[in-house]
Order: sequence, then C-alpha cells, then structure tokens
Amino acid sequence: MRPRKDAAREDDLIQIWAPTETKAMLRRDANLRGEKLSEFVLSSALRQAEETILDQRIFFLDDDAHQKFLDLLDSPTKPSEELHARMANRLVWEH
Repeated sequence: MRPRKDAAREDDLIQIWAPTETKAMLRRDANLRGEKLSEFVLSSALRQAEETILDQRIFFLDDDAHQKFLDLLDSPTKPSEELHARMANRLVWEH
C-alpha cells in the first residue's frame, strides 16, 4: 500500500552545499563504513551535536555540595606508586 500524498511525514530534508573535494572525501568515508553518503553525514553530524550538547551541560549544587566539589578540585589525590612506575617506563616506540 502506498502512502497518501497528504499524509504527514515524520522526517524532514536537510540540504547542504559542499566543495566537490569535500563531498568526494565524505563519500569515500561512507563507502569504507558501508553506508550511503546521507546516512554517513547524518550520523556524523548527530554524533557531533550530541557531544556538543553534552559538553554544555550545566549542573547545580547546593552550598554544601558546591563546597565539597571545590575542596576536591583544590586537593587532588596524589599519584599512586603504580602510576609512578608506569610513567617511568619507556614508550614502546622508543625501544
């Protein structure tokens, strides 16, 4: 059964202009992932949007919790012996 022409759509069209080289790179990346170009661009943009929104989160603390938070920031924990040992090791690519 075909949808009626007057049926309301639950999605919307997004159009963008991009340089030819940019489109070619996006298409290549999409092909590497086995996705259509539009799927790749939309999922990439959505991930970036979610990251941006999460970075902008604001949280509120009462006076007591705020002071505890500030105290934690002012007195970070001391590095453990394990961390010191790991930092003393040479990097793998330096061997």
